[in-house]
Order: sequence, then structure tokens, then C-alpha cells
Amino acid sequence: QVQLVESGGGLVQPGESLRLSCAVSGVTLDQHGIGWFRQAPGKEREGVGCIDNSGSVSFVDSVKGRFTISRDNAKNTVFLQMSSLKTEDTAVYYCGRWRWSNRCSATSKVDYTNWGQGTQVTVSS
Repeated sequence: QVQLVESGGGLVQPGESLRLSCAVSGVTLDQHGIGWFRQAPGKEREGVGCIDNSGSVSFVDSVKGRFTISRDNAKNTVFLQMSSLKTEDTAVYYCGRWRWSNRCSATSKVDYTNWGQGTQVTVSS
């Protein structure tokens, strides 16, 4: 059974940093890509970035240069490191498993499954 659990969210001020974790069970990260998505109130869930089974990462334009994704294969955990946070980054952040064996897409929401419960990130002064 595949299960993803997000953690690490909280309240931060603009310009600060936060690291989110996605703990993965049931699959190994060297075989399955993991993506990060977020959903703000009243908006659709949107892609943030992903890391594929080889460790290659992709990001949407709005977070490039500010966010990065890494993984700890031994702990089967993917991290989303967020820096220079903006108020518009406020959302519930989710991780999901890329369905296929090719390189993941940071935007193709329908190609992910096994979504976690999400973790709230609030950026406010």
C-alpha cells in the first residue's frame, strides 16, 4: 500500500524559509517520482515542482529560484525547501506520486496519485 504524508507547514513571515517533508511508504524513490502541488482557498490545485526517479527536478516559473526539491533515499523522504516566501505562496501543500516511469511533470496534476493529506503553509506579516 502506497502512502504519502506531508509535514513541516506553519506560519512564517514574507522573506523567510520553510522546509516541507513528504514521507513515502510502499514504494522507493529510485523507482517513483514525487510531485508537490498546492491549493489556496477558492483556487484549483496547482503544480509546484517534482523530482523524478533519477533525482531530476522540475519547477513551475513562479517558484523557480526560490524553491528546491531534494530527497533522502534511505529515509524514503522528499523535501521541498522554500525560500524567499511570498504571501501568494500561502496554500495547503500536497505531495503525490507520479504515475509513470518517465520524467515527471511539474504541472500535470492528473498524472499523480496517492495524494497525502496536505500541510498548511501561511505566509503573512
